[in-house]
Amino acid sequence: MTLIRSVLKKQLTERCIVLGDVMKIYVKNYNIVKRVGRGFTLIELMVVMTVIALLISIAIPRYFHSIEHAKEATLKQTLSVMRVAIDKFYGDNNRYPSTIAELVSKKYIRALPVDPITESTETWVTQPPSIEIAGEVFDIRSGAAGNAKDGTAYSDW
Repeated sequence: MTLIRSVLKKQLTERCIVLGDVMKIYVKNYNIVKRVGRGFTLIELMVVMTVIALLISIAIPRYFHSIEHAKEATLKQTLSVMRVAIDKFYGDNNRYPSTIAELVSKKYIRALPVDPITESTETWVTQPPSIEIAGEVFDIRSGAAGNAKDGTAYSDW
């Protein structure tokens, strides 16, 4: 009887070596117990999901804040570039452009820029010159409603 047990045990240990780490066969009191891959418990999964939710709840507000900051910086830069183009147009032609599209057609800017706040090219607000000079576009402002993070209105930039 002990000879049969030792032979059986030897065969089972040889099988363990052949099967490797994926499937292990354990011999306990001569009962064969198979363990095929081990999964995670529900508690472990809940802890991981809680940690991920905590990290996301910290990161999301910072992400949206950085997007708003980038839009405001882009608007300031776009306004600056368009104002320089208007000034160059005036310097070359002794008049202001009649429309923003004239800046594009005369190659002072490549394309009509998109207002990053309203995400449209149609919301730009132009201001005519205060003195009697030919042209209609002396200054340009954003047509976006609302205030920036510093409290100033977008239309005042």
